[in-house]
Amino acid sequence: MNKGKVCVFGSFNLDIVAGMARFPKPGESLIARNSMMGAGGKGANQAVAALRAGARVHYIGKVGRDDFGMFARRHLDGAGFDAVTLFSTSECPTGNALIYVAGADAENMIAVDPGANLTVTDEEVEQCRPAVAAADILLTQLENNLSAIEKLIGIARDNGTYIILNPAPFQPVSDHLLSQVDLLTPNATECTLLTGIDVHDLPSAGRAAQALHDKGIRALIITLGTQGALLSVNGETQIIRACPATPVDTTGAGDAFNGALASQLAAGATLPDAAQFASAYASVCVERAGAAASMPTYEEARERMGVVVV
Repeated sequence: MNKGKVCVFGSFNLDIVAGMARFPKPGESLIARNSMMGAGGKGANQAVAALRAGARVHYIGKVGRDDFGMFARRHLDGAGFDAVTLFSTSECPTGNALIYVAGADAENMIAVDPGANLTVTDEEVEQCRPAVAAADILLTQLENNLSAIEKLIGIARDNGTYIILNPAPFQPVSDHLLSQVDLLTPNATECTLLTGIDVHDLPSAGRAAQALHDKGIRALIITLGTQGALLSVNGETQIIRACPATPVDTTGAGDAFNGALASQLAAGATLPDAAQFASAYASVCVERAGAAASMPTYEEARERMGVVVV
């Protein structure tokens, strides 16, 4: 397999996860079924997914100078990335997230303190120029300060690097910024917030896709969980089928999808083929607990593609 180069700029969070029979009500204390602590953050998760799905990865992030930051360094140093650029600050804590996972569908509720993720400076972004220029793909999200994201996207455009923006967690962004990216990958909730259209199924996703094309976005994939995804390029749509899965933890599903998608595009796959691979990859991911820890291998996703729902 041809290994492309993916540069992932994004957040690192320390995740504290509690497995629950159901979500607690306001003011209620519930005993958790289990709990765990591990590496997370959309940027770090997507970087791990891209790596395990077959890409060469350069991860760029920022942490605090605290115990969680030391944990981040150990995790990232041992992940197997080609390169890691990890900035740090003493003014904010390392990003962290408190996560409930509950019910038979393993749905999640997450509270995030972004901390150092929101403090990336212009000078730090400029230091990343060579890494972005050398990559086939820049993959980024919205869990960092928007000024840094905008500047990274500008560097990628200047150097002909293909840009994937996963607009999660949602924060308001300009239509101009959206029009600068090559591929936008919102889920149904993010797509609703971007367009004002209630996205809950494939037909409503199609309407939202057209609204986003009208904003200047050429290509997008709207992920819809068990309903699959809608790929739309200049208004030409294609359904990306969901693969069967028995979910244990859906926390990392979106990150798995985006990292796997980037890995395949960097390797030269077509957009439909890369999206179908990413769907299979995410379906394996949700059958395991934890986000970064649950990212499958390239081979596991290919095996899952043999049982795609028709």
